Amino acid sequence: MQNRFYGEFDTERRSGRQDAGDFRTPFQIDRDRVLHTPTFRRLQNKTQVFWSGEYDFYRTRLTHSLEVAQIGKSISYWLKSQSDGPLTDDFFIDPDLIEAICLSHDLGHPPFGHAGERTLNHLMAKFGGFEGNAQTLRLLTERIFSVKRSGMDPTRAFMDGILKYKSLWSELISTTGVAPLHHFIHDDQHAHLDWAMGGNDFPLDLPPGPARNKFKSIECQVMDWADDTAYSLNDLSDSVRAGFLNIEKIETWSEKHGISHGEGTPLGDLMQAIRSKRVDPFVGKRIGRYIQSTRLESDVNFLSTATHRYRYQLVIDESVKAESALFKRLAFDVVFLSPQLKQLEHKGNRMLRQLWEVLGERYVTGVTIDGQDFQLLPADTAAEIETTPDEAGRARLVCDFLAGMTDGYAARTYKRLFTPDFGSIGDLVG
Repeated sequence: MQNRFYGEFDTERRSGRQDAGDFRTPFQIDRDRVLHTPTFRRLQNKTQVFWSGEYDFYRTRLTHSLEVAQIGKSISYWLKSQSDGPLTDDFFIDPDLIEAICLSHDLGHPPFGHAGERTLNHLMAKFGGFEGNAQTLRLLTERIFSVKRSGMDPTRAFMDGILKYKSLWSELISTTGVAPLHHFIHDDQHAHLDWAMGGNDFPLDLPPGPARNKFKSIECQVMDWADDTAYSLNDLSDSVRAGFLNIEKIETWSEKHGISHGEGTPLGDLMQAIRSKRVDPFVGKRIGRYIQSTRLESDVNFLSTATHRYRYQLVIDESVKAESALFKRLAFDVVFLSPQLKQLEHKGNRMLRQLWEVLGERYVTGVTIDGQDFQLLPADTAAEIETTPDEAGRARLVCDFLAGMTDGYAARTYKRLFTPDFGSIGDLVG
């Protein structure tokens, strides 16, 4: 049975090529192409909250992405199951598309979590900045899957689904007067954004910044809530296991901010789960509640006549949204701002900075080291950089290399370059 929710506008590929003769749907092809890339597999050694590899049970970007995909698909099934909703057996949000989007949403994140993202944005300030979501778009459209560096040729619905932000770097500078810290795409991605929007200009009521960035397809909205759900709940269990979050710290934090932690409150329920050593069942039950807190409402906008993907808004129960925000705030204040994690962030920042300095001198500005032409990058990467005529293009390719590193590969490369007694041929594999 054909799904009437999607049409040719949604399934069209960036290249215009067709999926003729394939037994899979276009969105299944999108998902499979992501799954079979080294870029996706590298997420297993990229930081989610705690540095990957430190303990076996900590979530990495890979396990986080798998959990987001499971939650996102469950939301799509839940919305379809509602008898009073607009979805039916032949008119529904495709779970394969949701899975592809959720699996891909963190592909562009560099090593060392958001600290690494901030570092690369600072280092790329002269060349258009760096943003994890923009890097995901760059990977899908220009870098991964194809040996010709033409990307994986995504469908419009898939590419639009990962576009959490639709404001250009230079637009935000023009609006605010300063370079943005996050929530933008790169200027040279304007053509991809224009294609995703079907060539339609944004109306005046959607200027660059928060207003435009809130304009998302329904699949992107589902992914965003699935990501929030995983971030605010699943990361709690890691924080408890790691000893960063305990009853005493929750009580101290809640009293400092005047937030109730009594019986029946979100913090009270979390504290009871910690006491009874049932944090995972607590998280699992809450995930189910967050999924079932969603519903669809009709919307009218400049794309709602072109595609059903913009005909609906995902509405989330306000009490659940407030609880999610509370748990995220708790994790940020108690876990992310802790000296232990800040020290690790500082170390990651230092490593990326020093790697950038060496690689930038050698490959961006072309400065030789003591008159010697050291080959510091893999041959194919170095060849692409050296045939790129402009400095900004070379800087972007060096940034691609650093952003693609896993935490472990970045640390090993740093040691090979700066630690006298470290390094062997066997250490060269990323």
